[in-house]
Amino acid sequence: MFKLQKTLRPIQTARRIHNSAVEVLRRSAPEETVTASFGKFISGVKSEHLSSVVLHRSKRMVLDSVGVGLIGSTTEVFEMVLQHCKHMYGPDHVSSVYGRRGVKLSPTLAAFVNGVATHSMDFDDTWHPATHPSGAVLPAVLALSDMMPASRKPSGLDFLLAFNVGIEIQGRLMRFSNEARNIPK
Repeated sequence: MFKLQKTLRPIQTARRIHNSAVEVLRRSAPEETVTASFGKFISGVKSEHLSSVVLHRSKRMVLDSVGVGLIGSTTEVFEMVLQHCKHMYGPDHVSSVYGRRGVKLSPTLAAFVNGVATHSMDFDDTWHPATHPSGAVLPAVLALSDMMPASRKPSGLDFLLAFNVGIEIQGRLMRFSNEARNIPK
C-alpha cells in the first residue's frame, strides 16, 4: 500500500499542476505591459500614418541633426571617442562616421560616436524636460541603414518612418522619468 501511494503522488501532483495551468488559460489575459504596448505600436505604425506636417518637421530634424553632428565631429571629445572606438574595438567597415570619409565602424560604435558628435556642442534639438531626441535616434537609424544590403536599403519614407518611431518611443519613455510631472500638457 505504501508503494502504491508513493507511485500515485507524482501522478496526482502532475494532475494538480495541469489543472492549475488550464485554469490560468481560462482567465482573462493579464494587463498589457509597457514593452508589449511599445511592440504593438512599433509593429502597427505605417508610413501612411505620417502626416505631411510630421514629414516636413522630421526632415528638418534630420537635416539639423546631421549638421550639428558634422560640426560636432570637429570637437576634441568626438576625436577622443572615435580614437578609442577605432583602437579598442577596431574598425568594422560597416557604418559611416560623421565628418570622416572612409572611416567605418560597427553599427553600434558608429551610432555611439555619431551620437557623441551630435551632442558634443549641445546644439542638438531638445524637449522639456531636457532630452535630445534626434541625437539619440538618428545615429542609430543611420547605422542600421548602413548595415543593410544594397538591395534592402530603406526608402526615404521608410527611413523617416523609422526615425519617427524612434522619436515617439523616446517620448513615451520620457513620460516614465521622474521629470515627467514637469512635461507641459
